[in-house]
Amino acid sequence: MAIHLAEKPIFVIGPERSGTTLLMTMLGSHPRISVPEVAWLYPRFYPYLHTYGDLRQTKNLRVLAEEMIFGLKTPFWGLDVNPRTVVDDILSLLQEQSFAGVYSAMLEWYAKHEEKPRWGEKTPYNLFFIDAIVRDFPNAQFIYLIRDGRDASAEYLESAFGPTNIYCAATIWKLCQDAVKPWREQLAPTQWLDVSYETLVREPEAVLDKVCHFLAEDYNSEMLAFYKSNIAQRRATTKDHKPLGQPVSDRYIGIYKNLLSLRDQQIFAAVAGEELTALGYDVEVEPLHLAQEQKELYIELDGRIRAATLDAPEGHIVYESYNDWLSDRREDRKKKGIWDEPQPWSLFSQGQFYEELITGQRAWRKWKDYFGVKRQYVSNDVVL
Repeated sequence: MAIHLAEKPIFVIGPERSGTTLLMTMLGSHPRISVPEVAWLYPRFYPYLHTYGDLRQTKNLRVLAEEMIFGLKTPFWGLDVNPRTVVDDILSLLQEQSFAGVYSAMLEWYAKHEEKPRWGEKTPYNLFFIDAIVRDFPNAQFIYLIRDGRDASAEYLESAFGPTNIYCAATIWKLCQDAVKPWREQLAPTQWLDVSYETLVREPEAVLDKVCHFLAEDYNSEMLAFYKSNIAQRRATTKDHKPLGQPVSDRYIGIYKNLLSLRDQQIFAAVAGEELTALGYDVEVEPLHLAQEQKELYIELDGRIRAATLDAPEGHIVYESYNDWLSDRREDRKKKGIWDEPQPWSLFSQGQFYEELITGQRAWRKWKDYFGVKRQYVSNDVVL
């Protein structure tokens, strides 16, 4: 079934490190729009809904709701609520017994706490689930962040959660562009809006006014004070998101020229040069085509390093542990006979190899098991 909301839901999407968090906090500073911390609900749950059994049965739906709620990266999205009653509170807002029903109820619950009538959600890799989102919320509006893939990759390589070499960074960025291309062409201008990161940080007021017009909202200058919000201040305590604690700036445009070597730029051009050009970016170097053996080495090294550094400073071991916990829960339900069929349809047209990354994992299970990575469910640090 489809859920038609009077206040159209907003989905901020784009490759990681493309400015989605910046726009998330800007929109969340609008007096009518509530946008919580990144949720990863579609990537982490939608492909595996068949493992919960018939969601029309209350007990099955409750299991799904509990995992969605207690598996949030930021517990309860930072709200001071009673963990004993939070599931019932959210389920009381249910419009239908489905994943979309729980999802919508969670966002409405958060919006009510903020006393705002409309909700939005930012998860970068929701871009791989546009088909599902449109089926669940036919009047959804999508804002897609476009940024020079070389700058995004340069930041990705510097982050505590991204790929560890330029070949893998460029490959993921290209996957994202390929995934959204048909939707950009298919969805109406009232439903899809491309936003250039470079223009957003150079002309924030003009771009935000355009965004508000797309959303049929009045522009509000409080959106430029995004850096004062709780989410921005919290994120600003981490290395990867320190700029969020300050007013918008264009100083991160063109950073690839200092952070990527000439060889890295050539590899990026070989992997995703056509996509860069299609988006209007100049490619100044000749592509350096890699042998298959070199590509495979890059992929293996990326997998090894991701797993081995999960518990490094500002690593994502807690988030990853909860992802693995969800995987274990699916296997437990299988042993109980709740499901025994394979995934009923093929989601990962990009290839099964990328399933774990698309669904929010920060490292492949294969390499976590190889290195004997121990899980950690509690941290004194900011969990992202």
